[in-house]
Amino acid sequence: MQLSGGEPTLHPLLPDFVAMAQDRGIRHVMINSNGLRLAHDDRLLSRLADLKPTVYLQFDGFDPVTNLALRGRQDLVETKLKTLDRLAEADVRAVLVAAIERGVNDHEIGAIVDFGLRNPAVFGVNFQPAFRAQRHLAMDPMNRMTIPDVLKSLELQTAGRFRMDDFVPVPCCMPTCNFVTYALLSGDEVTPITRLVDVEGHLDYLKNRTLATFDQEILATLERLWSSSAPVGSDVSAGDVHRAVNGAASRCPACHVGLPLSSHGSTDLARHVFMVNTRDFMDPWTFNVKNVMKCCVEFIIPDGRLIPFCAYNSVGYREQVTAQLNRVARTP
Repeated sequence: MQLSGGEPTLHPLLPDFVAMAQDRGIRHVMINSNGLRLAHDDRLLSRLADLKPTVYLQFDGFDPVTNLALRGRQDLVETKLKTLDRLAEADVRAVLVAAIERGVNDHEIGAIVDFGLRNPAVFGVNFQPAFRAQRHLAMDPMNRMTIPDVLKSLELQTAGRFRMDDFVPVPCCMPTCNFVTYALLSGDEVTPITRLVDVEGHLDYLKNRTLATFDQEILATLERLWSSSAPVGSDVSAGDVHRAVNGAASRCPACHVGLPLSSHGSTDLARHVFMVNTRDFMDPWTFNVKNVMKCCVEFIIPDGRLIPFCAYNSVGYREQVTAQLNRVARTP
């Protein structure tokens, strides 16, 4: 479950909401935040250090021009770096989330990943090509960034450390919506697990076969990892990556790359696993009802319904919910 907004850290009861979710058995709670309050609020950080949610941190790049264009301020980088230092000290995990706009910060894609790999608070990066809903730059919607654009840039800007073919679509949603990979880290060595395990072959059950011949345990593990409900940066996901690689390596001596993972417990192991995800959201120019019908990311609205993310932001649900909440707030 992800707590979002607006800016959720402005709500005085945010830690209570995290605790309530955890008490109800929700194992992975994320806070979608710009990180500004976390840079200086010791009391809030202390509560989160006890609760251990994951901070889904808005992080669009390092160039002041990038932050001025996308967020209206050019002085955000130092504040967010301070937030990450404080999160690392408090042992609160973070995922960097970058909205990528063509001609604004697409040149920073590789730098964001390289920074995340080095930062002790960061366990993954999520790239979101900018979409035209709610607040956005006045840009040509026909000249938008797409997932292939992001992955091509990542391959070029990391000199092949991550390649386009390292990324596999998440099966639970439309295959154009969400691509992800996981990498094993050993010192400066970064090895995407798609180079060790036939992920696509396992997830494509009937790939040119009359009968599927996949390993059931590896399949179940990969299904958990390539799911929209995969707990990013968690010990659970790290354990799944380890099991998938060990399962493949046990059958293929060439897959042994000497990564020092087998002797680690799950908590240590999570620091050797890094996720890179890219997710494309639809807007009025790209809206497709079939995609919405297969959506795996939904808003819970006050009346209990689950509204697909792209429908919520593009066809009026957000405005309806805002109007309803405003009426409730004005009721004496």
